[in-house]
Amino acid sequence: MDGAMTVVIAPGTPLALDLLGPLDAPLLANALAMAAPCGPTLRRHTATHHTLQLTCRPGERPADRPGLAGRLADLLTDPAAADGQPGWWSGVLAALPQQPPPGRAEHPAGAAAGLPASARQREVLLDAMTAPPGAQLHLGQLHLRWYGPLDRNRFDAAWQAVCDREAVLRAAFAPGPGRGGSGPVVTVHERAEIGVRHDPYEPGGSAGGVSAGAAAWAAVLRSEREQPFDLGRPGPLRVRRVDGESGAHGPDARIVLTYHQALLDAPSAQLLLRSFLRAYAADGRPAGGERRPALPDHLRWLAARDPAPAREFWDRAAPSAGARTLPAVPGTGPLPAPVPAAGEGDGGYGRAVERLNPTEAVRLRGWAAARGVAESTALHAAWALQLHRSASPGPGAAEPLTVAFGVSVSGRGIALEGADRLPGPLGNPLPLSVDVDPAAPLARLLTDLRDRALGLAAYEWISAGQVGEWTGRQDMRRQDMRREDMRREGTGPEEAGPQTPRIESLITFDRVPARPAAGGVGDPLDAELAEADVRVGPPEPVEAYTGLPFALTARHDRAGGLVLTADSDRARLADAEAARILAQTALLLRELPEADLHRATVADALTLLDGLPLPRAVAGPYGAAPRLVTLRPAAYPGAGTVLLVPPPDAPPDCYAPVARAHRGLQALVTLGAPADAAAVLAALRPVLAAGEPLLLGCFSGGGAVAYEVAERIGAHGWRAPLVSIGGTADGSPASARDLSRALWAATRQDC
Repeated sequence: MDGAMTVVIAPGTPLALDLLGPLDAPLLANALAMAAPCGPTLRRHTATHHTLQLTCRPGERPADRPGLAGRLADLLTDPAAADGQPGWWSGVLAALPQQPPPGRAEHPAGAAAGLPASARQREVLLDAMTAPPGAQLHLGQLHLRWYGPLDRNRFDAAWQAVCDREAVLRAAFAPGPGRGGSGPVVTVHERAEIGVRHDPYEPGGSAGGVSAGAAAWAAVLRSEREQPFDLGRPGPLRVRRVDGESGAHGPDARIVLTYHQALLDAPSAQLLLRSFLRAYAADGRPAGGERRPALPDHLRWLAARDPAPAREFWDRAAPSAGARTLPAVPGTGPLPAPVPAAGEGDGGYGRAVERLNPTEAVRLRGWAAARGVAESTALHAAWALQLHRSASPGPGAAEPLTVAFGVSVSGRGIALEGADRLPGPLGNPLPLSVDVDPAAPLARLLTDLRDRALGLAAYEWISAGQVGEWTGRQDMRRQDMRREDMRREGTGPEEAGPQTPRIESLITFDRVPARPAAGGVGDPLDAELAEADVRVGPPEPVEAYTGLPFALTARHDRAGGLVLTADSDRARLADAEAARILAQTALLLRELPEADLHRATVADALTLLDGLPLPRAVAGPYGAAPRLVTLRPAAYPGAGTVLLVPPPDAPPDCYAPVARAHRGLQALVTLGAPADAAAVLAALRPVLAAGEPLLLGCFSGGGAVAYEVAERIGAHGWRAPLVSIGGTADGSPASARDLSRALWAATRQDC
């Protein structure tokens, strides 16, 4: 064995670092001092094999020590950090009792019995895992005003009663079984506590009280959205109550529900809120037992579906290559830094609102009905017109064009009895495409969109990721890797076949009717609450950020108006450009009802936008995203993948000697350039989506990033991969052998 130290990290609780090689006393002293807040324990197996365990529990790791295990490994494997002088730790090492070497089972990342997560759940988890720092993705909210006395004990008991009745509120994600894990499974715990927070009224405080104005309440909502969920623990919903000022006009309290879309959707939040109000009215003792069907029933129903008919449908219905996906002219360069007003978005996302008044909304609904379509179809038509215009900006442009965008389906029209009353992640975005021909009648565009939406309804349980996999989009990264390999080898570039476009906008028409009070006029729940001297205002939703460049939600308000809310990614669209897109959408919805459906063409409708400025957008994420580069393919399908994470400032080909020295069966891949954890995870997404066994490795210096990647994978339901650190990026055969030795040690543990 070479004299250099190598390290294999097994994420989990407790954390375990297997130290392979002779320990250097000064380096170990520094490492133990660094790890002191996490209660380090060193165990000796042989003279050249020790295990360092860290017993930090979740939430107890010092805030100034992120990626502690990775930095410890970097320190222990860097020869330049040692002065070669023996220290007093030498005697401690000699006195350690010898123990047998640990295997993967001794410090597993965890595996639990459960039901495989649905395709949609996996995609939401991958979105959250691979998102860059900033606003949390897929966190929705529902808030309302409370009038009358509020008994805290009764309030808490009512929510706990709902939690005891609803399996989804006791659900969590855990790694699935199998070598390397097969992706997340959903486990339902027998007992869980729902998170309820009570804030008293504090004038000028962080919450500002409910009487302090819209800006203060927007800050409360934003602070809740910024708090991530621990998806490995039960509880995809949390509740916060903020008291109002005593004696002031206005509500006595405001309540916000924040939920994660990996386990709940917007209709689910409405159902759970209603269950809570009934429980509160019943003094915390709701009638009935556990709800059925429940989340496990839905997952079993999904697992029993035959995907063949759906796949055949999507082979025909998937958007074609070259379809227009964003209603903006591509630009270049970074966008100006946003300066949002209070409540107008979170960090990397902007928010804009437009409204059709009740008269305009009624006119739109009547115009659509005259052609046998719904308001949502009219909205889809307005969006398709803007997509066409962005590709054919000249007046009188007459070229037919295919456009594509996402539409939200409820997922509750499935053949599962009681699905309409089932709280869970049933809502689903699916791609919709249509040919927009300026010479065609406008009525035909409406009926084409209606018919395509009806076609989706038969397969609303299929996820957008499955559609992408079936139609080839998930293979795009792998094809990019193969083309890069051929370019480097001088064998010529591989021609890229046509690919399904990535959907960049999402249209949601919220069909939950607005109500003047909980349940609406005449709802028996109103009378039940009145017996407790309580009245509540209508629930107000806050849309979740999706990670897409543009997401538009339409819903009716209490007055009968149609409210359009747009959330946009500021990396792609400046706030002013997103507001322009939304304003032009509203203009079309106001003006289209003037069109005579017996005579008007699509070209006539497009003239409504003549003379208006074209929105502009960055053509893609600004800056080239790191991509996976294959150093050596796997020996056989399913052998797994080893990702070698480049240390900072390492040369691009630093791992070429490792590919020659290491004879494992897994594919060896690396990144085209050093990157942070978010970029590494984004590059790894296809590997994680496939559920392939994964191992991370790196030279000393890359351990902090590699371990952060492993932690984030484990935090989102996948089995956290082992991390192997050895050698340095000095190009020497000895360093390549050291890292190869660490990779072999990790492979043996993972078997």
